[in-house]
Amino acid sequence: MEKAENTKLTLPDKLYFRIGEVSSLTGLEAYVLRFWETEFKGINPKRTESGQRLYRKEDVELIYQIKHLLHEKKFTIRGAKQYLSAKRKEKKEKSISITFEEITSELYIMKEILNS
Repeated sequence: MEKAENTKLTLPDKLYFRIGEVSSLTGLEAYVLRFWETEFKGINPKRTESGQRLYRKEDVELIYQIKHLLHEKKFTIRGAKQYLSAKRKEKKEKSISITFEEITSELYIMKEILNS
């Protein structure tokens, strides 16, 4: 079992979840999950040949986070979208910053090697 980040949701250790399983795990109706797919671009389940939705753990964790924002924090859908977008941007910027620092460090080491 794996714990979803910043939540109390415990997910079974498997790759994909059907819509009924996600509904049971999150306490949300299937029609809500389908609607949220149209509203939040981060929820993008794969489809089987028969059209059955298969959600990844990341999808389920995002759904739970959206539920928390909408139901507990009382965000509007628009507000939740903005919040999640800002978090994605912040995470991306942090990643870029770390990568830049790693490259700078490597260049410094190479310079030291070349100068010795």
